[in-house]
Amino acid sequence: MDLILWRHAQAEEGSPDHARELTAHGRKQAQRMGAWLDRVLPSGCKILSSPTARTLQTVEALGRKYRIVDAIGPDANAYEVLHAAGWPDARGPVMVVGHQPWLGQVASLLLTGVEQEWTVKKSNAWWIAQRDRDEGNTIYLKAVLAPEFFSD
Repeated sequence: MDLILWRHAQAEEGSPDHARELTAHGRKQAQRMGAWLDRVLPSGCKILSSPTARTLQTVEALGRKYRIVDAIGPDANAYEVLHAAGWPDARGPVMVVGHQPWLGQVASLLLTGVEQEWTVKKSNAWWIAQRDRDEGNTIYLKAVLAPEFFSD
Protein backbone atom coordinates (compact mmCIF):
# COMPACT_ATOMS: atom_id res chain seq x y z
CA MET A 1 0.00 0.00 0.00
CA ASP A 2 1.13 3.54 -0.72
CA LEU A 3 0.03 6.34 1.61
CA ILE A 4 0.52 9.91 0.43
CA LEU A 5 0.25 12.61 3.10
CA TRP A 6 -0.41 16.13 1.77
CA ARG A 7 -0.57 19.04 4.18
CA HIS A 8 -2.90 21.88 3.31
CA ALA A 9 -1.28 24.96 1.78
CA GLN A 10 -0.74 28.27 3.58
CA ALA A 11 -3.98 29.59 5.08
CA GLU A 12 -5.17 32.88 6.49
CA GLU A 13 -5.04 33.45 10.23
CA GLY A 14 -8.27 33.81 12.15
CA SER A 15 -11.27 31.97 13.38
CA PRO A 16 -13.30 29.95 13.22
CA ASP A 17 -10.50 27.52 12.40
CA HIS A 18 -12.55 25.31 10.06
CA ALA A 19 -13.43 28.31 7.84
CA ARG A 20 -9.88 29.57 7.25
CA GLU A 21 -9.16 29.85 3.52
CA LEU A 22 -5.92 29.72 1.57
CA THR A 23 -3.89 32.87 1.06
CA ALA A 24 -2.81 33.89 -2.46
CA HIS A 25 0.55 32.24 -1.72
CA GLY A 26 -1.26 29.15 -0.46
CA ARG A 27 -3.27 28.89 -3.68
CA LYS A 28 0.01 28.95 -5.65
CA GLN A 29 1.48 26.27 -3.37
CA ALA A 30 -1.57 24.06 -3.86
CA GLN A 31 -1.54 24.53 -7.64
CA ARG A 32 2.15 23.63 -7.90
CA MET A 33 1.95 20.55 -5.72
CA GLY A 34 -1.41 19.53 -7.15
CA ALA A 35 -0.06 19.61 -10.71
CA TRP A 36 2.86 17.37 -9.77
CA LEU A 37 0.70 14.97 -7.78
CA ASP A 38 -1.78 14.72 -10.65
CA ARG A 39 1.06 13.64 -12.96
CA VAL A 40 2.43 10.95 -10.64
CA LEU A 41 -0.54 9.55 -8.72
CA PRO A 42 -2.04 6.38 -10.17
CA SER A 43 -5.49 6.86 -11.68
CA GLY A 44 -7.10 4.66 -9.01
CA CYS A 45 -5.69 6.58 -6.05
CA LYS A 46 -8.30 7.07 -3.33
CA ILE A 47 -8.22 10.68 -2.07
CA LEU A 48 -9.48 11.65 1.39
CA SER A 49 -9.72 15.22 2.69
CA SER A 50 -10.34 16.86 6.02
CA PRO A 51 -13.55 18.93 5.94
CA THR A 52 -11.91 22.32 6.60
CA ALA A 53 -11.99 25.09 3.99
CA ARG A 54 -8.19 25.16 3.63
CA THR A 55 -7.88 21.42 3.00
CA LEU A 56 -10.76 21.44 0.52
CA GLN A 57 -9.17 24.33 -1.40
CA THR A 58 -5.86 22.45 -1.37
CA VAL A 59 -7.29 19.15 -2.65
CA GLU A 60 -9.37 20.92 -5.31
CA ALA A 61 -6.10 22.10 -6.89
CA LEU A 62 -5.46 18.44 -7.72
CA GLY A 63 -8.47 18.34 -10.02
CA ARG A 64 -9.53 14.81 -9.05
CA LYS A 65 -12.48 13.32 -7.21
CA TYR A 66 -12.06 13.14 -3.46
CA ARG A 67 -14.05 12.21 -0.38
CA ILE A 68 -14.51 14.44 2.66
CA VAL A 69 -13.88 12.51 5.87
CA ASP A 70 -14.94 14.21 9.10
CA ALA A 71 -12.79 11.81 11.15
CA ILE A 72 -9.58 13.37 9.75
CA GLY A 73 -10.25 16.95 10.81
CA PRO A 74 -7.73 19.10 12.69
CA ASP A 75 -8.34 17.31 16.01
CA ALA A 76 -7.76 13.78 14.68
CA ASN A 77 -4.93 11.59 15.88
CA ALA A 78 -2.53 9.37 13.95
CA TYR A 79 -4.50 6.19 14.61
CA GLU A 80 -7.79 7.69 13.42
CA VAL A 81 -6.09 8.85 10.22
CA LEU A 82 -4.53 5.44 9.58
CA HIS A 83 -7.90 3.78 10.17
CA ALA A 84 -9.64 6.16 7.74
CA ALA A 85 -6.96 5.45 5.12
CA GLY A 86 -7.29 1.68 5.57
CA TRP A 87 -3.62 1.28 6.51
CA PRO A 88 -2.07 -1.19 5.92
CA ASP A 89 -4.66 -3.21 4.02
CA ALA A 90 -6.20 -0.80 1.50
CA ARG A 91 -6.18 -1.98 -2.08
CA GLY A 92 -4.24 0.61 -4.00
CA PRO A 93 -2.78 3.95 -3.01
CA VAL A 94 -4.52 6.39 -0.67
CA MET A 95 -3.82 10.10 -0.32
CA VAL A 96 -4.84 11.99 2.81
CA VAL A 97 -5.05 15.79 2.73
CA GLY A 98 -4.87 17.21 6.22
CA HIS A 99 -3.19 18.92 9.12
CA GLN A 100 -0.38 19.12 11.58
CA PRO A 101 0.32 17.71 14.08
CA TRP A 102 -1.20 14.43 12.95
CA LEU A 103 0.50 14.31 9.54
CA GLY A 104 3.91 14.31 11.22
CA GLN A 105 2.71 11.83 13.82
CA VAL A 106 1.49 9.43 11.12
CA ALA A 107 4.79 9.71 9.22
CA SER A 108 6.91 9.08 12.32
CA LEU A 109 4.75 6.19 13.49
CA LEU A 110 4.96 4.41 10.14
CA LEU A 111 8.65 5.08 9.52
CA THR A 112 10.04 4.54 13.03
CA GLY A 113 7.33 2.66 14.91
CA VAL A 114 7.12 5.51 17.43
CA GLU A 115 4.67 8.41 17.32
CA GLN A 116 6.72 11.62 17.41
CA GLU A 117 6.13 15.30 16.69
CA TRP A 118 7.59 15.57 13.19
CA THR A 119 6.97 18.69 11.14
CA VAL A 120 5.33 18.50 7.72
CA LYS A 121 5.58 21.92 6.07
CA LYS A 122 2.62 23.57 4.38
CA SER A 123 1.66 21.96 1.05
CA ASN A 124 4.44 19.38 1.33
CA ALA A 125 3.70 15.81 0.30
CA TRP A 126 5.18 12.74 1.96
CA TRP A 127 4.85 9.47 0.02
CA ILE A 128 5.17 6.39 2.23
CA ALA A 129 5.13 2.91 0.73
CA GLN A 130 4.70 -0.56 2.17
CA ARG A 131 5.75 -3.69 0.33
CA ASP A 132 5.38 -7.32 1.30
CA ARG A 133 8.69 -9.11 1.03
CA ASP A 134 9.67 -12.69 1.78
CA GLU A 135 11.19 -11.49 5.05
CA GLY A 136 8.10 -9.45 6.02
CA ASN A 137 6.63 -6.03 5.44
CA THR A 138 8.92 -3.19 4.46
CA ILE A 139 7.84 0.40 4.99
CA TYR A 140 9.90 3.13 3.38
CA LEU A 141 9.82 6.79 2.44
CA LYS A 142 9.38 7.03 -1.30
CA ALA A 143 9.42 10.85 -1.61
CA VAL A 144 9.12 14.14 0.26
CA LEU A 145 8.52 17.20 -1.89
CA ALA A 146 7.74 20.86 -1.40
CA PRO A 147 5.87 23.12 -3.83
CA GLU A 148 8.97 25.31 -4.14
CA PHE A 149 10.52 22.61 -6.34
CA PHE A 150 7.97 23.29 -9.06
CA SER A 151 7.45 26.38 -11.20
CA ASP A 152 4.09 27.88 -12.14
